[in-house]
Amino acid sequence: MGYALHITRSEEGLAHGETAISIEEWTKLLARDGEMRLDGYAEVRTPDGTTIRMEAEGLAVWTAYCAHQENGDRAWFSFYGGSITCNNPDAEIVRKMWRIAQQLAAVVQGDEGELYDEHGQVS
Repeated sequence: MGYALHITRSEEGLAHGETAISIEEWTKLLARDGEMRLDGYAEVRTPDGTTIRMEAEGLAVWTAYCAHQENGDRAWFSFYGGSITCNNPDAEIVRKMWRIAQQLAAVVQGDEGELYDEHGQVS
């Protein structure tokens, strides 16, 4: 099982009520960010050739990620419950998450409540 980081306005990780990031805020940010693409789905091919696909409103990919490959690694950002989540992010992804969080008046928070800074480090 992996570890997730969340862009959130809630101190508890998943946002609720008035502090939630709205899907409208998220899609407007994506439209302004030339490095992000709103796909609405994630699709990967396993080593045995099987394709796994997940569809979700607000699912976006960071196309400027240094490891981004059309048929390989991708940095997926998933919108759910008023937060944006990325699973198993490296330091480069965490720094991108922090920049996005700044635009949304939010923070980057780990599953255990820790907060991350602009350097991708626990603050």
